[in-house]
Amino acid sequence: MGRAAFELVEAAEIDAYPLSRDDRLNSHFFMVWERRRWLNSDMRLKARPESRALYFDLINIAYDQSPVGTLPNDMEVLAKLLMVPEGDFRALCQLEYGPLHKWRLCRCGDELRLMHPVVLDSLIEAVSRKEDNRAKMEAANTVKRVQRLRTTVAGLQADLAKNDAAVRWMDEWLVKQDVGYRNTSWVEQAMLAWSDHMMDMRQGIRRGMRS
Repeated sequence: MGRAAFELVEAAEIDAYPLSRDDRLNSHFFMVWERRRWLNSDMRLKARPESRALYFDLINIAYDQSPVGTLPNDMEVLAKLLMVPEGDFRALCQLEYGPLHKWRLCRCGDELRLMHPVVLDSLIEAVSRKEDNRAKMEAANTVKRVQRLRTTVAGLQADLAKNDAAVRWMDEWLVKQDVGYRNTSWVEQAMLAWSDHMMDMRQGIRRGMRS
C-alpha cells in the first residue's frame, strides 16, 4: 500500500466529517460548480495545467466515494483512481498548488480520509435541499391521503367527515396499523376506533369531575 497522503497531523486537529455513509445523493448525476469562484481562485491562476486537471478529477471522484465528498488517504490509491503514475502524482503534490490543494484529513468513523471544504459546502447544501424536497413531498402526500380518507368517510357518515380532528386522528390510526390499501372495511374500523377513543375521553373527563 502507498503511504498516507497526510501523516504529520495531530489527532486533535482532525475534524469529524459531518456526513455519514448513509448520506447519499444517488439521484444527483451532476454537481454544483461555482464557475466564477473557480476562475478567480489561486488554484486555477497559479497551478500547473496538469495539477488543475487532476485537482478537478479528484473533486468528481469524491462525489462517488463513501462517505460522499471524501477521498482515500492513500497516495497509491489516489494515483490509481486518477490513472496516473504514482511517482508523477507524488511529485505534483509536493507543489504549493498541487492536485491535493486544500484537501485535509478528516475522521470518518474509525477511518481517516480526505475532505475539501468547498466540496463539503456544496454537498451540505445538496443534502439540505434533498431533505427539504422530501419533507415537502411527504406533506403533499399526507394532504392527499387525508383528503381521500375524508371522501370515504363522507360516504359512510357525512357529519363525521366534516370533523377535521376526527379525520386526522383516523388517518394517524391507519398509519399506525400500517394499512396499505385503505378499503371501506379499514375505514370503518378507523371510525369505530375513533368512537372508542372519544368514549374513553368522555369517561376520563367524568372521572376527573367526580374526584
